[in-house]
Amino acid sequence: MADIDYFFATISPYTYLAGTRLDQIAARHGATIEYKPVDLLALFPRTGGLPPKDRHPARQEYRAQELRRQPRKLGVPFNLQPAFFPTNPAPSAYAIIAAQAAGGGDLGQLVLAFTRACWAEEKDVADDAVIRACLESAGFDPALADRGLLAGAETYSANLEEAVTRGVFGAPFYLTQDGEKFWGQDRLDDLDRHLAARAG
Repeated sequence: MADIDYFFATISPYTYLAGTRLDQIAARHGATIEYKPVDLLALFPRTGGLPPKDRHPARQEYRAQELRRQPRKLGVPFNLQPAFFPTNPAPSAYAIIAAQAAGGGDLGQLVLAFTRACWAEEKDVADDAVIRACLESAGFDPALADRGLLAGAETYSANLEEAVTRGVFGAPFYLTQDGEKFWGQDRLDDLDRHLAARAG
């Protein structure tokens, strides 16, 4: 069992803003991570949420403000209205699932490559060429894009069911082995402190 179960989506702007900070935190505490891509559009209605486009205008306005502020705070490029959003996140999720099973590369960098492609590079993460390039950039065999599609689909579906059962309702979402929950890239410092306290 991993120390941290990480639920995320490859088209989530907040997953992009999380960057690789989780990997740095885990390395600092000797913690393991299980990467669990999840279908947010299927998760929202089952946990009381709505897709951004269906939210009240006040919530949409606040989200837009946050998505202007947070990238500036973090010093990362960001496009509030990317050319390929929303797009089908399943193919990139399957690639991450296959990469985790295969090993040999950097999963944190792979997740960042996909989210950066969507939110900063105007690329479609459902496109096969983009998937291959992201795999290769993170040290994985780009041919993983062609393998394990059935297993990927089954795991992706199982991740959704697990997320609902375990109280996950958004992304990024971090669950620790001792049952603590942290929602959002702006809670990574809290996760860091929790792991430090547990170790001490």
